[in-house]
Amino acid sequence: MDREQLHGTRMMEREAQLPVTKTKEAIEHFLELGLPSAESINDRTIPLFNRSGYRYHHSATFGHRPFLADMRELGGQDVAIVGVPLDAGTTYRSGTRFGPMGMRNVSGLHSGYNFDKGVDLYESLDIVDVGDVSVIPANIEKSFDQIDKAMAYIHERGVFPVVLGGDHAIGYPDIRGLAPYVDGNIGIIHFDRHSDLSEYNIDERMHGTPFFHATNIPNAPATNLVQIGIGGWTGNRTGVANARERRASVITMTDIDRWGMERVCEMALEIAWKNAKCVFLSFDIDSVDPAFAPGTGTPESGGLLPREAFRMLEIVTREGLAGMEVVEVAPPYDVADITSLLGVRVVLDVLSTLVENGKLGRRPDSSVKADNATPRRDEPRADRA
Repeated sequence: MDREQLHGTRMMEREAQLPVTKTKEAIEHFLELGLPSAESINDRTIPLFNRSGYRYHHSATFGHRPFLADMRELGGQDVAIVGVPLDAGTTYRSGTRFGPMGMRNVSGLHSGYNFDKGVDLYESLDIVDVGDVSVIPANIEKSFDQIDKAMAYIHERGVFPVVLGGDHAIGYPDIRGLAPYVDGNIGIIHFDRHSDLSEYNIDERMHGTPFFHATNIPNAPATNLVQIGIGGWTGNRTGVANARERRASVITMTDIDRWGMERVCEMALEIAWKNAKCVFLSFDIDSVDPAFAPGTGTPESGGLLPREAFRMLEIVTREGLAGMEVVEVAPPYDVADITSLLGVRVVLDVLSTLVENGKLGRRPDSSVKADNATPRRDEPRADRA
């Protein structure tokens, strides 16, 4: 027997006879709808916003909202839900690549109406799901370029981005994509059990480093960074030293217990908004105690209770946001989808607060639509003392 008699050899020859017409047409179609990738991406058949639905990218939409297939039609909507299925930045338990899928899947449970808040988000907001950013699993820097360009595209069109992560490494390119569209400083309110202020993890920019690099951006100074819930045994001293040297503000669970949620949240608002034009919200799901959020890569006991998180989010977001991210949801470690449910609830509660305070969409008692252009703020807030 020789090589030519092998079934494998015959199948290699068969492959050469198979047509590729429809495949090429699909690639061209997805590129047209999903836009060209960042310049650092060598494979120019990869679109910026994934439109194939294969592998990393799930086809379900958030809250059964419409899927915007053609990204050239983005503009005029209130909210864009965008997934970033990245876990290349994790340093222990991976799995956050499935976070957007997990949150989208379980979001179908919700109707958009909340009796307690008296709001129907799907009546007050024009929400579209724009799918996932095409991340590059083996290259975090190219993934950063993709995320940056995607966020910039959304901000340029004056649409509020809700980013479904993905590990917390995405916090850096999320801010980097926003920064050019803000004529002034950006404040950052960051919920987490970890400071994420190291320069590198294992010699790379990873999920423990986003706010070191974000606060290197000239109009995102560390003096406007407020971190809430930091503590426990899974952090590191490097991040603490950088927070001290850069004069970031760190609010621990001890501070929350001592001073109360309302008082520390008012302090967070004062710091984040001081001489800033807008504020970005970064919510790491591990800021909530793992009894309620087990589906995450670096769980740390002693965090917030869900109702504490909801109350604090209501306070810190009522003055407006330029965008938000929910990160570190890792469905492989979840129990009955409760962590994904919590991530969805965070998104819905924040959007509800923005609507209720006239910062986004239409209030239930008004036909007047808020100005959704980035940054969203009342002018006097740039001068907060």
